Amino acid sequence: MGTKPSLIALALAVSLTPALSHAETATSSTDEHLVVIGRTLDTPLNIAANVAVISAEEIANSGATSLADVLRGQSDIQISDNGTGPVFAMRGFGSGQAANNTLILVDGRRLNNIDIAAPSLSGVALSQVERIEVLSGSAGVLYGDQAVGGVINIITKRPEGRSGGASFGGGSFGTMNTSADFGGSFADNWFYFLSGSYDKSDNYRRHAESETGNVLGRIEYRGEHNRFYAEGSFYDEDRLLAGALSEAELIEDPQQANPSNADDYNHTITKASRVGYEHALTSNWTLAADLDASDTRVNYISWGGQGTTERSLLALTPKATGRFTTRNGELKLVAGVDLSRGESDFVSAYMSRANVQKQWAAFVQASVPLTERLSYVVGGRYAEITDDIRDGNTFPNGGELDNDAHALELGLNYRLSDAQRLYVRAEDNFRFAKVDEQAYTSQGSLKPQTGRSYEAGWDYQRAQQSLRLSLYQLALEDEIVFDPSAPTPPGGFFPGSNVNADESRRIGAMLDWDWQVIDTLKFGIDYQYTDAKFTAGANDGKSLSWVAEHSGRAYVSLDLSDKWQLYLDQAYTGERFVEGDNANEGGRIDAVWLTNAAVNLSVGDVGASLRVDNLFDERYAASGYFSSWGNGYYPGEGRKVSLNVSVRY
Repeated sequence: MGTKPSLIALALAVSLTPALSHAETATSSTDEHLVVIGRTLDTPLNIAANVAVISAEEIANSGATSLADVLRGQSDIQISDNGTGPVFAMRGFGSGQAANNTLILVDGRRLNNIDIAAPSLSGVALSQVERIEVLSGSAGVLYGDQAVGGVINIITKRPEGRSGGASFGGGSFGTMNTSADFGGSFADNWFYFLSGSYDKSDNYRRHAESETGNVLGRIEYRGEHNRFYAEGSFYDEDRLLAGALSEAELIEDPQQANPSNADDYNHTITKASRVGYEHALTSNWTLAADLDASDTRVNYISWGGQGTTERSLLALTPKATGRFTTRNGELKLVAGVDLSRGESDFVSAYMSRANVQKQWAAFVQASVPLTERLSYVVGGRYAEITDDIRDGNTFPNGGELDNDAHALELGLNYRLSDAQRLYVRAEDNFRFAKVDEQAYTSQGSLKPQTGRSYEAGWDYQRAQQSLRLSLYQLALEDEIVFDPSAPTPPGGFFPGSNVNADESRRIGAMLDWDWQVIDTLKFGIDYQYTDAKFTAGANDGKSLSWVAEHSGRAYVSLDLSDKWQLYLDQAYTGERFVEGDNANEGGRIDAVWLTNAAVNLSVGDVGASLRVDNLFDERYAASGYFSSWGNGYYPGEGRKVSLNVSVRY
């Protein structure tokens, strides 16, 4: 799918020529509400895509204690958890593919791993979060690999002046958490920020205790024409793993642990550092570059077998952005190169595997005003990847795999008024196979997964009310999945293998409505419809597993006084087939309603929040896996009460 890079360059040259001919030298301005998900500063109504922003105030009002609590049911996000941490799926992907098709960013830095392990979201403390940006839909041009179903960008706090805070909380299942942060300046235009958090819990299930610590430090220089920052972080998570249960065990006692997993645990330590520099070359052009480095070590026991995973990643992302005032409005251009080199080593009782993965990509995107209210966006990306892979079973002599992919984007954005816009958008997307997928396939090697997304939407935003409607279709070829019925690779040690699956398509609709009824009362509704099916092969017409046709949430926020506030939400996930049941052989698991409530108190700089998750103590499966030997289920958390006290200055 897509268009050759030479054609992309030609299309951009032709599209930009008339607009640039009328460009004037001017310093660009941005609206008060900024987003960075488009790799440039902009507002949601000016981006031809479905973008939502969750503010720090909304996070605080919810009383949520984790990112999963904040995001559940919003913007087409479905959440799975097998006891190792939450996985976010967007646009109709099951839990097995979610971590590879939803891109997670922290301040624009990728959290996704070069193997299939899900991003460690427990390493992001809510106390550090300023806002969360969610782009529902493909972002293959701007972000490339893995930005298939959507992008979640978590923006952390930046010091503006001397400030700080601390919090302490506890609750059900022996939960205790504490965090602290402070920031300020130590010279003209120089700022610093330090934060740390610690969480400990016995958790809902037996043999599921967890302990997590996180430290983040940043210094930053902000001058008139230059910006520099350097940051470092340390993350340590140790958790016991309770294993999967049969359906009968899930019904009998969801808190029990699987005896076969009595010794299982997962201990992850990640060290990350990052530096960035930005220079305003002229009043129109800005040059910037980020250099990211991370090292992770995971020690674990899984099904009684001990193992170690080590992974490292070095990434350089230089880019140039231009903003020009034309007679029809502002023309925006962003172009850059993404370079990365990752290494991974897997050693366990079952395997010995290593990989060096190198990837480079070049991209360019332009947003061009045709009139004062109509603009279009066009862009392209070309990417190449090389895997130097070794596996004791399937690649005993090693092997080098080379793949490439490209993407093209075209969209129209029409501002009906200052409060309304219509947009249409088409974009290619792709993802490359991960090292552990390539090392366990009976196909010889896996081709890149490719797809194309079509979307149309309408947004209405006023101070008292906002409404977003969108329709989309996502069609995929060569989707990379694990098929338990596929031939086992030579030397493989469990049935099935990773394959390029038959074609599939997802058709969906989204509704997001927020209404400030009066100054003290606000409510909102999120609803998502997803029709996800195979469109070729033996499973033609079958539903994709672990994808609910209907999902969403509703919430109410009520200010009782200037000090007291009540919050109530209810998230719904409809019926779905167990993950891996691609032939739809088994029955669907039941739909689930999860109700959460919070009471918040604010007295000056001191705040307190009492939250109850799963208020009615619903029993449900947070994830489930199909097997001819019998399905395995991971129970969702039961009723949980949390009390948190915080102070800001």
